[in-house]
Amino acid sequence: MTLTASYERCRRLHARYGRSYYLATRLLPRWKRRHVHALYGFARYADEIVDSFTMTADRSRALDRLSALVEAGLAGAEADDPVLPAFLHTVRSFGIDHGDVAAFLASMRADLSVTSYATYDDLLGYMAGSAAAIGTMMLPVLEPAPGRAEAAREPARQLGLAFQLTNFIRDVAEDFARGRVYLPAEDLDKFGVDRSALGASRSGRAVRELLAFEAGRARDHYRAAAGGIGLLVASSRPCVRAAFDLYGGILDEIERRGFEVLAGRVRVPRRRKAAVFARHLPASAGAGRAERRVRMELP
Repeated sequence: MTLTASYERCRRLHARYGRSYYLATRLLPRWKRRHVHALYGFARYADEIVDSFTMTADRSRALDRLSALVEAGLAGAEADDPVLPAFLHTVRSFGIDHGDVAAFLASMRADLSVTSYATYDDLLGYMAGSAAAIGTMMLPVLEPAPGRAEAAREPARQLGLAFQLTNFIRDVAEDFARGRVYLPAEDLDKFGVDRSALGASRSGRAVRELLAFEAGRARDHYRAAAGGIGLLVASSRPCVRAAFDLYGGILDEIERRGFEVLAGRVRVPRRRKAAVFARHLPASAGAGRAERRVRMELP
């Protein structure tokens, strides 16, 4: 597997499984895109081990193998794998924190045995690795403005949390089919929702009220993340603003449907996605031109 082929494999994984964010990445400078694809491709690759409905192999052993390859690769070994060469190249190129990689893999391992979370704090502990760590891994690629890296870290974490909680709200039925409930048990109790109700064909009133409560939490994370966009270099802001709008649009669509998420997967209409992309395209083009306008001075 050549490095070029590995990056292309990651790009295809991103295009297939992360369509909203993939669309947003088209607003990035071309050189940044492949690194975002590499991080997303790695995350999806690991996620498929623990989440795929069709996988028949031993999931724990497969995750052990992946973790061992990652550990060896971070130590300098070559990776005999279709996705890891691109991922490891990106980690090395940007000095991505190895602790974030370990935290992500630890959360993936939790999915093999943990099927519910008692409190929101417990869920946040899981999402610290599965979502917040992805945000901070993306941060060096997206480039904080000079001197703003530390200030940008927490908003990056918050955006990861916002995106994942949005997915949990949308994917209640799919997660339930896997035997997992990511909505905290204390919240189910608060709204009088029996766990089995999440496997119904329609959302009852109590389920809809529960989901409205969780959507409010997701909105809080989006608000906490919003200030971080201005801390990035100009050429990355349109991409993150578009991703912000697209994922926020999933919540908007869920709310528009009265929090009916059990009857079928909620999707943002293509025309709205296209409108979001078009709205941020001029800023992307302008920022890209400005950053390429470099005065060349010979000694």
